[in-house]
Amino acid sequence: MATIRELARLCGVSPATVSRVFNNPGVVNAKTREQVLRMARQIGYLPNQSARTLATKKSFMVGLVWDTDHRRPGWRHPFFQEILIGLKTALSGRGYHLLMLATSGEKSHDAYVRAVRRHNLDGVVMIDSGTWDPSLRRLAESGVPCVGLDRPVRGPRATYVTSDNVGGARLAVRHLHERGRRAIATITGPAHTRPGAERLRGYREELSRLGLPQRPEFVVEGDFYLSGGHAAMRRLLAADDRPDAVFVAGDEMAVGALHAIAEAGLKVPEDIALVGFDDIEVAALMSPGLTTIAQDKAGFGTAAAEAVVAMINGADAPPPRILPTRLVVRGSSSPSL
Repeated sequence: MATIRELARLCGVSPATVSRVFNNPGVVNAKTREQVLRMARQIGYLPNQSARTLATKKSFMVGLVWDTDHRRPGWRHPFFQEILIGLKTALSGRGYHLLMLATSGEKSHDAYVRAVRRHNLDGVVMIDSGTWDPSLRRLAESGVPCVGLDRPVRGPRATYVTSDNVGGARLAVRHLHERGRRAIATITGPAHTRPGAERLRGYREELSRLGLPQRPEFVVEGDFYLSGGHAAMRRLLAADDRPDAVFVAGDEMAVGALHAIAEAGLKVPEDIALVGFDDIEVAALMSPGLTTIAQDKAGFGTAAAEAVVAMINGADAPPPRILPTRLVVRGSSSPSL
């Protein structure tokens, strides 16, 4: 394995300069830095992680807090799986590793703070699992760099990344209205979550703007999962005056809704048009394809990585990032597609 001295000799610089390229690149001029990195790739040089940690006082490890288990199956949700890939890729590109954080069943309010200290983590990314227990709040308030994904965390070195949930929901309702639908219902996410509440708000705001009535029976709460969408759609179909379109606040729920509509002997979009939210991979594979509001899943990971690494390197907590959404039209809302 190549050593730091070999790399320094090949580049015509000192071992101290090579060390600075990997540990404090901002103090090395761009030309030298690029030369050292290019030669390191050619000869397969890898910096010693232990020495790097001693030199920088950093572990180059970011913890992932995802408070879920077999009773709350957030770990398998396709939207979060795609975000995780983006987050891991973005952190790796900045020289950091991602560690799934567990508290070994501890019930203390300081459980996550202790876990961060035990593993010497430089920062933490939190994924919203629909819960917000005191140990998570204590972690955000501890001064550890924290970034929430779809979770509005508060603390001296904390920020969050989310999507334009309100704007995306309004876009979905507007699209259905433009397709001639007037009895537009919604299957919401859990009301206590930020995405669930904001998408419901966007739905209601756009109904008001379009002059459509607000019908309480057309609002059914779901849970962001397949079975929840199926059950909620069955409730809407059982109403005396069923809707002619449904905005579903999550694609996995929309897949469940599609199944419920088919079981009732109805067709999409002829009888009921559907628009989902997320643009997970399966949305394009359904028959008909699912019209949906696409979130920037790779952007979630990149924005979170940028924010947590910036705070690790001494920057103030950046303002929350709200990522744009866009409409992806497929066959579930347009018969010709």
